[in-house]
Amino acid sequence: MVVLDERRPLYEIKANLFKGLAHPYRIRVLEILSAADEASVAEMLTATGLEASHLSQHLAVLRRYGLVVSERRASVVYYRLAHPQISELLRVARVLLGEILADTDSQRDLVAGLPMIPDAR
Repeated sequence: MVVLDERRPLYEIKANLFKGLAHPYRIRVLEILSAADEASVAEMLTATGLEASHLSQHLAVLRRYGLVVSERRASVVYYRLAHPQISELLRVARVLLGEILADTDSQRDLVAGLPMIPDAR
């Protein structure tokens, strides 16, 4: 796993974690998974509007960085968050973003209009 390399300093390991998060669609996928116990690839395709190949690439990155886990049941692949703390990380990031953008009403309204991220399970 890319994130877990005990030979590296902690700040490098943290940077690798954030590399896994460093794309808007990966954040969106994590938000979808935060709102449900699990989601199928088909459900995420509908929710994101991505092409299957692009979603597959983003899911591979999220798996590689240890952020999601998958399970195949018959011909359907389901994903879930690897750690419930990921939901909390997304919520904290949203609060921080709201504070950073608090200077303009239109930006604050954009943040307020984002879908809710439920509490960690």
